[in-house]
Amino acid sequence: MLHRSLLYVVVVANLFLITDVLAQQSSIPAESLSLRIPRVARPPKIEDFLSGIPREAEASITDFWQYEPHDGAPMTQKTTAYLSYDDKNLYVVFICRDEPGKIRAHRAKREDIDSDDSVNLNLDTFHDHRRAYHFEINPSGVQKDSIFTEGQGHDYSFDTLWYSKGQQTADGYIVWTAIPFKSLRFPRASVQEWGISLGRTIARNKEFAYWPYVTQRIESFLAQLATLNGLENISPGRNLQFIPFGAFSHARLHDASDLAQLRYRNYTDTRIGLDAKIILRDALTLDAALNPDFSQVESDEPQVTVNQRFEIFFPEKRPFFIENAGFFQTPINLFFSRRIADPQFGARLTGKLNRWGLGFLVIDDRARGELIQPPDSRHDKRSANALFRSYLEFGEQSNVGVLFTRSDFAGNSNSIISLDTRLKLSPNWVFSGQLAFSDAREPDSTHRQGASSWAELSYTGRNLVYASRFLNHSPDFYAELGFIPRVNIRKMEQYFRYYWKPEHSPILLFGPEISAIVTWNYEGKIQDRVLDISFGADLPGPTGMGCRHVNANELFQNLYFRRYSTDCGLFTAWLGWLELTADYGWGRSINYFPAHELPPFLASTRLAKFGFTLRPNPRISFDTIYFYNRLRTNSDSSYPGIPADRHIFTDHLMRSKLNILITRELSVRVILDYHLIMLDTSLMNEKPSRRITGDILITYFVNPGTAFYIGYVDRFENLTIDPIATTLVQNPLNSDTILASRQFFVKISYLLRF
Repeated sequence: MLHRSLLYVVVVANLFLITDVLAQQSSIPAESLSLRIPRVARPPKIEDFLSGIPREAEASITDFWQYEPHDGAPMTQKTTAYLSYDDKNLYVVFICRDEPGKIRAHRAKREDIDSDDSVNLNLDTFHDHRRAYHFEINPSGVQKDSIFTEGQGHDYSFDTLWYSKGQQTADGYIVWTAIPFKSLRFPRASVQEWGISLGRTIARNKEFAYWPYVTQRIESFLAQLATLNGLENISPGRNLQFIPFGAFSHARLHDASDLAQLRYRNYTDTRIGLDAKIILRDALTLDAALNPDFSQVESDEPQVTVNQRFEIFFPEKRPFFIENAGFFQTPINLFFSRRIADPQFGARLTGKLNRWGLGFLVIDDRARGELIQPPDSRHDKRSANALFRSYLEFGEQSNVGVLFTRSDFAGNSNSIISLDTRLKLSPNWVFSGQLAFSDAREPDSTHRQGASSWAELSYTGRNLVYASRFLNHSPDFYAELGFIPRVNIRKMEQYFRYYWKPEHSPILLFGPEISAIVTWNYEGKIQDRVLDISFGADLPGPTGMGCRHVNANELFQNLYFRRYSTDCGLFTAWLGWLELTADYGWGRSINYFPAHELPPFLASTRLAKFGFTLRPNPRISFDTIYFYNRLRTNSDSSYPGIPADRHIFTDHLMRSKLNILITRELSVRVILDYHLIMLDTSLMNEKPSRRITGDILITYFVNPGTAFYIGYVDRFENLTIDPIATTLVQNPLNSDTILASRQFFVKISYLLRF
């Protein structure tokens, strides 16, 4: 059945592909536009444009064309951008006409402007159509920046120093921005030629517009940028950057070694370190860190982790890894930086030399040795980790690269060598592939080698997206520093999405999305067959709604199960001060962790998610997200020894967060997390638990290098003594809530730039 689904997806995709290609033959834009900007003696100020009469020196742009929702239509609101530069900065001023009562703008923390109106600037400083700086500003002047890489998308963990202001006017708003050349990497040349685009977002219409005209009919965004000329005799200068930092923390942790009475142990830690950045030849960045600042100020977003068969992915948030992370990114995730927990020294070199990209990273990790207790000889030893990445760009957005990783710890070693490529076959077709080999050795001479491969052929058009993918991990493939949740698999996937986008309709887009997957192991035995079908629609507001059905056959512990789920969801931000999201699903799922001698079995499941974000004024936001996950034996259960219609587990997970922006630099954030797991231990081999966590953070944020944090965290849990094992266990129904841990921390960093 699901084998045939793969074929059906291919046939349907090809039928729509022919339609999509024919519909856009005359719509592909001609040769890129050029823009020459002048050098000015006096930097522009936002006050220069409040009168509506701009200075004469700036180059002006007025023709903005929609990217969404109506590809190629003129923008619904008049927008003008003025550009100029001097020895130190590139200046862009946007004048945006709109009805003041409809503008969406908040005085939020940096990066927190996803629901606002905004303007943006994209700079491809090497003009190679591969990577670009993205700068985005809302009408209040709040910043958001990223690195956009073709084939990878936006990396919003990138942060750099730049300047912006925003002010609302009687007929719209004005945004002023200055981008220091010190914050950019570009070729060493007396005359620069960059790629550039300017953009504007109107949130209520879900409208995205650009100059020059950028169309969805072409797979590449950066290939459609205009050419920026006129930049002469500019340089980042010496560009030396040092960020000394200090962190102090005091923790009070429950002492589980003494069960006779409630005791706590106190832990104090003081850390002083230095992050240094040196720019070599204007395009290479050398980062070095002594006692690196690896503290994580922001907590991870909540995710459902109960009854999950494979490891859950949590994104990286620590400062040292965020810049130029894309240099080490490949289709197979061979470097997951959260594997490195507690380093003392790290150094990284990244950048470009003509058509060559280069990345090199060395870093140690004390965490592995700290987890091992004496008299084990590995106690307090550290691992040594190294990565090397290089790639050559050729043709139109094509490249071929190599990645090498190595991790050594107390006689154990793991090495990986990988080759990857991205080939731009046409304006819409792209092929990507990767081949990797691993070698793992242990002190007793145990030695295993494995291989992995990945390939994708994809088509991206205005209405249609299609991809055919293949993934392979051999049984002995091992990546110590990677994120590989599953080995001994071969997986084939066919993906298809088609959106109709009517020109004159309250519906912006609607259409289906289909994915068919077959997974088998190296013995040729089918592991999974999955058919995933969804249908969605977007409306202004913005508002979105959709339904999804998943039907799968899954092999688990040599037993086949037919699981399925159906869910429907809604999101709306029709009111600028309120966002709502809701999702409800039902079906049958596998109990992956049955109790005692019970085999895995299929059970009835219910899942729900509800959330809202409330913004009573531009400086305050309050949001709550709630997850509900329930598993219950079927009313018609036919499994031996498993009663019918019986509760297995219920998982309640809720986070409430309050953000208050006192000034542009000073903010207060309060988080309250509640997590309750109730389960029947006769049916599931997990532990019940109840945790309540309160988290307060006061931030004074001047720029990405200069900041001051004060934080306080309390965690409460329900604990009781197991009379048989004489250990503390969690029992949310029959024990009192006690303080499990308390932490207070202070962190300060200061940017020194030369």
